[in-house]
Amino acid sequence: MKYYIIAGEASGDLHGSNLIKEIKLLDSNAIIRSWGGDKMQAAGATVVKHIKDLAFMGFVEVLLNIKTIMRNFSFCKNDIAAFAPNVLVLIDYPGFNLRMAKWAKQQGIKVVYYISPQIWAWKENRVHDIKKYVDKMICILPFEQAFYAKYDMYVDNVGHPLVQVIEEYKAANTHIKKDKIIALLPGSRLQEIQKKLPILLSVVEYFPDYKFIIAQSPTLDANVYLPYIKNTNIQLVQNATYDILLSAHAALVTSGTATLETALFGVPQVVCYKGNYLSYLIGKQLIKVPFISLVNLIAGKKVVTELIQRELTTENLQQALSNILNGKEREEMLNSYLQIHDLLGKEKASKKAAELILKELA
Repeated sequence: MKYYIIAGEASGDLHGSNLIKEIKLLDSNAIIRSWGGDKMQAAGATVVKHIKDLAFMGFVEVLLNIKTIMRNFSFCKNDIAAFAPNVLVLIDYPGFNLRMAKWAKQQGIKVVYYISPQIWAWKENRVHDIKKYVDKMICILPFEQAFYAKYDMYVDNVGHPLVQVIEEYKAANTHIKKDKIIALLPGSRLQEIQKKLPILLSVVEYFPDYKFIIAQSPTLDANVYLPYIKNTNIQLVQNATYDILLSAHAALVTSGTATLETALFGVPQVVCYKGNYLSYLIGKQLIKVPFISLVNLIAGKKVVTELIQRELTTENLQQALSNILNGKEREEMLNSYLQIHDLLGKEKASKKAAELILKELA
């Protein structure tokens, strides 16, 4: 079978790579072409468009790069048509992937969506397009089946793929011990680093007993970070995010998948978000959920502190970090992490997703 897979972000590259491994175990003749990153390529896909060229975040940023985005649409359609896949597998990345789903369905290509867009948070009306253009929706969050059921749409929930990934990583790296380290996960996009990293680093002087380690994104060059590193207590490390989290006592994390990864590693965290102000104002009017972090959304309550836009200040960050280094708030957060782990399931999500894709093809 021929599979065309589209992932547009670092988290999609991770989940896509594990999906590809499982597809290849079930289909020894699988030919896989994709948009993705180094992990998907290492898993055996031919990557024709790299995620480092796709990371546009926010309404304003998208408008500024609209010509590039439109060229990407055109390239993708032509590439899929030439490849003629048996199935198009879309991984999150909704702004792009929902448009590709519509086009592919019109061309008679079977469409599977793995990792639902967060339409339960905003743009809920997209569910109607999903019903029309997606043949199989595979979800990973515990509340998504109930959301789709409101629209008379059955979806499969395979559990979150990060659970297996992180459990296996922890088991294979028991030699890494906890230390007096604050992990900084400032995001994978250039604008995220520019907006947030200076503020995250502004608290370093208040915690001289801790080493601050920045997890460098594989899609960004070290030179993006180096202008902000002006203290010997700060270290930049590439391709070792999970090692950093294994050894960290606490973390400052940008919103997104990284918040859930941090929780599954059992690291108390402060969630930080600051973007283009106009994009933030537009988003605030559209987003319906009470939290921005997956940790709080899955728990259905405040587990971790979220410092958003104007709230992300040196003073607030210093206080929030102090609260989780020791004491009651730290213990309560760690206990809530265990409950979240149970909610996400214990089965092999990537394996189940691959089985559902092949079943859909059969």
